This record gives sequence, structure tokens and C-alpha cells, in this order.
Amino acid sequence: MLQLRGITKSYGGRRVLDEVGFDVAPGRLTGFVGGNGAGKTTTMRIALGVLDADGGTVSLDGAPITVGDRRRFGYMPEERGLYPKMKVAEQIAYLARLHGYTKADAEANAAALLTQLGLGERLNDKVETLSLGNQQRAQIAAALVHEPEVLILDEPFSGLDPLAVDVVAGVLAERAAQGVSVLFSSHQLDVVERLCDDLVIIAAGTIRAAGSAEQLRAEHAGSRYELRTAGDLGWLRTEPGVEVVDFAGGSAVFDVDTDDTAQRVLRRAVDTAAVHRFAPQHPSLAQIFKEVIQ
Repeated sequence: MLQLRGITKSYGGRRVLDEVGFDVAPGRLTGFVGGNGAGKTTTMRIALGVLDADGGTVSLDGAPITVGDRRRFGYMPEERGLYPKMKVAEQIAYLARLHGYTKADAEANAAALLTQLGLGERLNDKVETLSLGNQQRAQIAAALVHEPEVLILDEPFSGLDPLAVDVVAGVLAERAAQGVSVLFSSHQLDVVERLCDDLVIIAAGTIRAAGSAEQLRAEHAGSRYELRTAGDLGWLRTEPGVEVVDFAGGSAVFDVDTDDTAQRVLRRAVDTAAVHRFAPQHPSLAQIFKEVIQ
């Protein structure tokens, strides 16, 4: 498990990270979200050892991270860093060689991974001839080719079309299923919500929320309910302690002032018509994000 505790970082007199701490568990996909300048990239670079923190610790399985440990990390920066004149497969295999792979194993790993990422027909093309989306896929392959145990990706879905997003998401999910700790940042909240097991939300250099997706949805569910019945719910508009958010005949979304009010609404609904659904409405990641950064 990758653990960050009390990470602080300042540039000049401006503190950009303030007591940042969270875990990236093995076998789980952790989404790291925040606005521009929130501190995501700085946090990732400190975790990798590219930047030094002013305070706090980064550990792996409870122990300080060594140089040897960092060889087990895979990293994809937001800025593309591949050599444009090199052939795609040749470059990815070269990176595997730097991690100690034999020439044969490096070439086999590179070819298999690039094919899995949808670049099987472009292995011998120069990087500069690829579209930006395909360059992104190649950059992801560079982070994965040495089979890391910890994977840190900065905006891996940037510039990808929906089909490519699904391909990359499948590859990351497969790595997580193999026990890899995966941390990635993204502005695409719908992708994060669909893919992640755990979420970390950062704003202005501080962690505003962290935990499993289910836990955060439950914590921020509030007092909003969805009700669907076989009858008309017009009476709900005049029910004390109820504020209707959305209404369509026998279907409604509403807020209540207390749990007792919710139960009273349910009893009246049951007395009025057959109830098809009555449940708390869990917020989307976008809703949670807006709530915690305010």
C-alpha cells in the first residue's frame, strides 16, 4: 500500500500542499480529482520522489520508500515524454530494458501491451506520426511495460475518444485486478466515477474528501429520496417538511427535513398506491465534488 501522510509543500511564500494524506491500496483504482492548480501533480511527483516535500512522509507497505522500491513504480506524466523520432515498439521495449528486462522479453512485453492498447498495427511507426490520442496510448504503455506494482498516472484519459477511454480503462482495471496499486488523476469525473474503487478530492492543496466511492456517496447522500408509485404524487408538493426537486406524475425526487418526514411520506404513498421504489438518492461524483470544494 502506498501511504502519504502530512505532506506539505511551498513555493516561495505560497503553500501549495497542506497536510495532504491518503492511501492507494493494492488491487484498487484510486481516482485523484481536483481543479487546475489544486495540487494533484505536485502530490504525485512527491510520491514518486521527483519532488521533495517540505514535510510529511511517503511510505510503501509501512516502510520508507527506497530507490529500489521506486523501480517498482510506473509513472505517466501529463506532458508527453516519448522520443518522437523513435519507432513506437522500439521505444517501449527500450524502456523495459532500462528496468532490467532481456531484449527478447522487453520486445515481447512491448508488443503485447501496445497491441492490448490498440496500437498493434502501429508498432513500427514513429511516435511523431501517431495522433495525439495514440501517442497517449503509447505513453501509457511506457508506464506499464515493466509491470510495476504501483502505477501513478497524471491525466491518462486526456485526448482519448470514448472507445479509447474504454480500452485504457480496461487495461487499468486488469492491472488493479492483478494487485497493482493504481492512482490516476482526471478532470473527467464521469470516467472516474465509473472506474474507481476509491476517490480522493483535493482543493487548494488540502484533501477535502477521501474514501471508497460507496462510502463517500453514503456520507454525502443527505436527505434526498426518490419515490416511484402507480398513482399520482401531486400531494407530495404540500406535504410538510418536503421540498420537491423533480416531479413527473407518479415519480418524484425530493428533500426532507428529518428521517421521520421520509417515513411519513412512505406510509402515505403506500396507503395511496402501489410503491415501486423508495430509496435515498446517492449523489454523483460531480455533486460531491462541488459540495466539498465550496
